[in-house]
Amino acid sequence: MYAADPPPSPARLPLLTPRLTLRPYVPSDEAAFFAVLEKDRARLQEAFPARLAAVQTPADAGRILESFDLDWHTKRMFVLGIWHTVGGQYLGDISLKPTWARTVTAEIGYYLASEAEGHGYAREALTAAVQLGFSPIINADRLVIRCRVNNPKSCAVAVAAGFRSVPPKPRLWPLQGNEKESQILHFALDRS
Repeated sequence: MYAADPPPSPARLPLLTPRLTLRPYVPSDEAAFFAVLEKDRARLQEAFPARLAAVQTPADAGRILESFDLDWHTKRMFVLGIWHTVGGQYLGDISLKPTWARTVTAEIGYYLASEAEGHGYAREALTAAVQLGFSPIINADRLVIRCRVNNPKSCAVAVAAGFRSVPPKPRLWPLQGNEKESQILHFALDRS
């Protein structure tokens, strides 16, 4: 664990929207991060099973936040907490996971605390994440979002942000577990 929250480097400065602050996690975010995952565990289980499996206790939450910090430094994944700027409450999470190929693609994933849904926060956060994805930090050519068919709100957020429905990429190996490709919708936004 850190002794104190590290100062942000220029690439990690917060992203500001009219109502939100999106920023990389710091160690002092552990309790808020854990509280949302714990409270909304059943609701988030289907879409974020790996994260929920990894965060069973507050100490697990601290370790995951440390791994997010390492992910920033290695450019493996860019994870941002979503905070209400005025009230300071933690609302959820949004991440960009790039594939560093000749054509850079970054997959965006997001969730909100149940009480934060229905206020337009996801759309606002996604707009900021799109700007980050196309910025020199990631410099993606394409951004993608996968949404479950039974989550029309998430699909609507993607479409409202300019993403268009696309067919899934052919898979080289079958999906694990009970996940079926027919249960997932794919959306993409290309650099203009």
